Amino acid sequence: MYAEEFSVRLARLRNKKGVSARDMSLSIGQNPGYINNIESGKALPSMQAFFFICDYLGITPAEFFDIDSATPEKLSALLSDLKRLDENQLDSIQVLVKGLVKK
Repeated sequence: MYAEEFSVRLARLRNKKGVSARDMSLSIGQNPGYINNIESGKALPSMQAFFFICDYLGITPAEFFDIDSATPEKLSALLSDLKRLDENQLDSIQVLVKGLVKK
């Protein structure tokens, strides 16, 4: 992922959360324009700040970089629930999902 893609991904995830760039900046302990500077391509976060951003968004760093996932926080919650199912329940879910994802 390049810096431009990083900016776009951050903006999309923030907008999905329904929070302003200013509010997010302040919530992660930064100055009011911090997230706006990242989204406009003027800056990139430090690793520590990136971890705070992911935590704020409720996703892992790997989920942040999974650009094929529009709602990584929902997938994470679903995966957490799926891990608690037994094999038969997982088989049923798999059939259901395959039916929904018909090509």
